[in-house]
Amino acid sequence: MGARIGKKTYLSKIKMTWPHQVQIGNNCILEPDIYFKFDGICCPGPSIIIGDDIFIGRGCEFNIKNHIKIGDNSLIASGTKFIDHDHGTLPKALIQMQPGIEKPIEIGSDCWIGVNAVILKGVTIGDGAVIGAGAVVAKSVPPNEIWAGVPAKKIGIRI
Repeated sequence: MGARIGKKTYLSKIKMTWPHQVQIGNNCILEPDIYFKFDGICCPGPSIIIGDDIFIGRGCEFNIKNHIKIGDNSLIASGTKFIDHDHGTLPKALIQMQPGIEKPIEIGSDCWIGVNAVILKGVTIGDGAVIGAGAVVAKSVPPNEIWAGVPAKKIGIRI
């Protein structure tokens, strides 16, 4: 259906709205119930790019209008959500009718994102960074830093 799937990649039951928007690298493991939701009109892809040697846990959601890229050797725990857009909030106009802001998400290599984390528009997570369980990440995370909380903030560094 147009999705690009690398060699030795294991896929369980997953959902895709626009398969041609999804590219998954080699040697990846994707658990069941992952949702690749390209939330835009039909256009050339891919816009959801998953590197090599990636683990993505059960029930993750990629809600993408712009672009997301995940570097090699990263671990994404169950229930994590990636959302690269939002809605307008001007008064005296219906929220659903307002244009939102779309900004790409970039996850570096060798990252670990904990269970039920939420990664929002415009965030870059540097190589080797760790995101704690349940964190809501609205700011970019430098390489090798450990962030957690709502909103997420630096709590440590990988040495």
